[in-house]
Amino acid sequence: MPHCIVEHSETIDCHVLVPLVFAGALQAELFEVDGSDIKVRSLSYSSYQTGISQSDFIHVVLKILSGRTSEQKLKLSQLVLAQLETAGLNNCSITIEVVDIDRASYSKLVR
Repeated sequence: MPHCIVEHSETIDCHVLVPLVFAGALQAELFEVDGSDIKVRSLSYSSYQTGISQSDFIHVVLKILSGRTSEQKLKLSQLVLAQLETAGLNNCSITIEVVDIDRASYSKLVR
């Protein structure tokens, strides 16, 4: 687990973003060593506004089970951001958000 949700402008190729987010999450060493529990998905937007002039954006929400320290969460967000920086995108805002999922109420079924 985490659930990594990548929201981005439609002009950015999701096939570039998804593996970069995966790599950053894996580097954090907070999840399974082989990354088998890291889930990454993307949503592209054609309709959005970014200030007074439209520019590209990437916003990543990293949903993780509660219990991690602030330092671990910061490391995770910084590693994902560093991976996305390697895409070399210009005129693009990149933001990362780490959100706790309450362990007591989280349910999961794998068949």
